[in-house]
Amino acid sequence: MTSSAFRPRLLAAAISLCFATPFAAQAEDTVQAGQALASVVVTGSRFDADPSLAPIGATIISADDIRRAGASDVNAAIRKIGGVYGRQSLDGSPDFGLDLRGFGTNSSQNMVIVLDGVRLSENELSNAILSTIPVDTVERIEILRGGASVLYGDGATAGVINIVTKRPGQYTSRGSVFLEGGQFHAGEARISAAQSWNGFAADATLDHQRTDNYRDNNEFKQTHFSGGAQWFANDFDRIGFRYEGARQDMRFAGALTEAQYNANPRQTLTPDDNGSLDSDRLTVFGQYRLFGHDVAADLSYRKKTVESTYVFSGFPSTSTYDSKQLQFSPRVRKLGAINGMVNELVAGVDFIKWERTTASDFSAADANQKSKALYLRDELRFDPAHEGRISAGVRREIFDKDFVDPVATAGYNVVQGLNAWELQASYMPVSNLTVYGKLGQSYRVANADENAYTPIFNKPLAAQQSHDAELGASYANVTQKITARVFRNNLTNEIFYDPTLNGGFGANTNLDPTRRQGFELDAEQRLAAAWNLNAHYQHVQAKFREGVNDGREMVLVPKNVLTARVSWTPANGQTADFGAQWVDKQRYGSDFDNTCSGEMPAYTTLDARYARKFGQWEWAVSGQNLADKHYFSQAYGCKFGIYPADGRQLKISARYEF
Repeated sequence: MTSSAFRPRLLAAAISLCFATPFAAQAEDTVQAGQALASVVVTGSRFDADPSLAPIGATIISADDIRRAGASDVNAAIRKIGGVYGRQSLDGSPDFGLDLRGFGTNSSQNMVIVLDGVRLSENELSNAILSTIPVDTVERIEILRGGASVLYGDGATAGVINIVTKRPGQYTSRGSVFLEGGQFHAGEARISAAQSWNGFAADATLDHQRTDNYRDNNEFKQTHFSGGAQWFANDFDRIGFRYEGARQDMRFAGALTEAQYNANPRQTLTPDDNGSLDSDRLTVFGQYRLFGHDVAADLSYRKKTVESTYVFSGFPSTSTYDSKQLQFSPRVRKLGAINGMVNELVAGVDFIKWERTTASDFSAADANQKSKALYLRDELRFDPAHEGRISAGVRREIFDKDFVDPVATAGYNVVQGLNAWELQASYMPVSNLTVYGKLGQSYRVANADENAYTPIFNKPLAAQQSHDAELGASYANVTQKITARVFRNNLTNEIFYDPTLNGGFGANTNLDPTRRQGFELDAEQRLAAAWNLNAHYQHVQAKFREGVNDGREMVLVPKNVLTARVSWTPANGQTADFGAQWVDKQRYGSDFDNTCSGEMPAYTTLDARYARKFGQWEWAVSGQNLADKHYFSQAYGCKFGIYPADGRQLKISARYEF
């Protein structure tokens, strides 16, 4: 975060949608004579994986779950169904800041989001934009909590969210038209279609949405197009491309003090602040079965332009950021059998080149980053009767960063080399009960925004490293599933924004050693034939473990978060869904020494949806924050720097499928 912490940050990140993650081939070797491996359905190691090698301890959100809950976008599905805590966006967009395991305002930098194998996280202080992913195209979302830097590299300490889109079949077609309207002049219109023939498939989605939002000067508009095509010879061999383009315009409501918030949470003190985002991404992907190996690669290019205008005492300050990013990720997998045991060996390299130019009243900065990584991971399934699994992996990544700003006479060049490793194991000692454990080391490096504002001028921050541990158990049968896990992340050189530094203007810094540890519980229960319940509970202790603040709590981390949903799905075309989320109190953003006289209040929000199908039509009514609770999840100072959350909103929608 920069020194403009109390103003809206333009949350703009790459948008990419690679329609088909390459299918993993069924191994030519057999587990036993005449017995082939099971069908490929679940993502595990940047390839689709055999069900027996599904990600250990992952939470899976299916397309049916998304439709039943009526989630209008991927971000909402992750929060409502996956139980992931989200903070109100600062730019009026529906892309809340997602937080796995209590990393506060830097949660997006400690979590990796991938879409069909292509990384969305970038070298900027911005959230991944998920609202542009057509929710109708999503097959499932996998939430993998805990360190995962071996496969996903920089910033995977808190976990990975993997979004997988639907695969085309032979001679299939689908299409839909969606219209929605609601309070605050909210509206959305979306049309999508997909068609496949013998060996060729194509799809396209066009979407436009707008809203005035709950607060004054918080209007948001977005138009998005996504389309692609692919050629496939069989279930394994394929090649294709995808283009995504997004255009956003937004107005920034800004922050309030506690007194201003209590007087009128909808007001703005920045009536003229505004911004825009243009983003284009082209991805080419392919996979081929070659000599008993799966060979895959993704090549992605993204160009983004971000413009903003802030007005101070009647004088506007404008800035424009142009950035480009090129990613190339070839990889290979050998899936087979060793002495009757299923084995998966994956190796790959990741190359990323990112550059940004700035034109503003206060900066003419050019920033560049190159990274190259090599990783290797092997997983073995032993004792099939008890579903025993063990895996190990390593990664080496080198970052080369350059920055120069002639206006501020600033500049630096730094090369950082980092390592990651992991060990994982799971076993089913008795029927339906699986226990597992994970150990590893993860990392992240400071991005260009963070290194631009550090305590020592022109000195980049040290890399953040974390030693991660997790133990869990899961019990599942046909009517219920319960997963419990305990975790600990011991961090050194945690990269964080401290608003108390630099004479009160703030700076990004390396904190004294910190720790995240806690307990998580996921539960799913079929209450009756048409009734289902799922709940997610997270308890996090986020504290300093050394230094002047030893033992004190980290800021902007709720100690407890509880999410629960009840769904009703009778076989008569009706569906209903009701959800609640309780978020515990948390420290204000500047309260590192825990001396602020108050804490951000706890709050509970309620949402619901009812839908009815009539032939090819589905009509629905939905509501968010039904109790019209006044609350906030963003506050960067002690009782100031507050960004109020949305009030109650009701919507009506219609969907026609063809």
